Amino acid sequence: AMLRLRLLTWDVKDTLLRLRQPVGQSYAAEARAQGLQVQPEALGRSFREVYGAQSRRYPNYGHGQGLSSRQWWLDVVKQSFRLSGVQDEAALTKLAEKLYRDYCSRDNWEMLPGAAETLSRCRQLGFRMGVVSNFDSRLETILSQCNLRHHFEFVLTSEAAGFAKPDGRIFEQALRLGGARPEQAAHIGDDYSRDYRAARAAGMHSFLLRAAGQGEGPEVPPEHVLPTLSHLLARIEK
Repeated sequence: AMLRLRLLTWDVKDTLLRLRQPVGQSYAAEARAQGLQVQPEALGRSFREVYGAQSRRYPNYGHGQGLSSRQWWLDVVKQSFRLSGVQDEAALTKLAEKLYRDYCSRDNWEMLPGAAETLSRCRQLGFRMGVVSNFDSRLETILSQCNLRHHFEFVLTSEAAGFAKPDGRIFEQALRLGGARPEQAAHIGDDYSRDYRAARAAGMHSFLLRAAGQGEGPEVPPEHVLPTLSHLLARIEK
């Protein structure tokens, strides 16, 4: 059956862009630059623990709880270093502010295979394009730095929307911004519940980026699975 698509919405992290190196390594390198020795593995473990706890306590960067996303992240970084044994408050503040800025820069991000070509081709085919991402306000800068921003008519972050995927309301906002009905739109992302299932629950089409050997997730019809981004065009060609 031909999909009559007008709008494509995109997740970003691990769909279009990924971190060049694990968080623990980036954090440890910054600590070394400031004369502190911290083990990358320990920092990585601390970060995962702290990020999880902060996300549960202050969902969506503390939106609606009086936190700015900047403060949310500074707290996560400081607490990750504290758990890894750094106690110097002045050093913690300096590290947190430097790392918060660094993650805006293209130095920390790389494109997934096929991302640039697929986005260019989708625009040539006349699709309207937007981003729907559980991310903070730095995303615009990151996309610009990585030379992807120009592909999109809008960039909708969970911070700006006030709702995070899988909440259907973020997809409703995206459909309004993209001027499309749900059945005219498809979402592309790498997370089964936040991207694939949530977009379908909102009445949209969706495709799940699932690299070979990623382990068995829930069953998804094979025609909805993208082994790489380059597979998208065959699924949606008008």
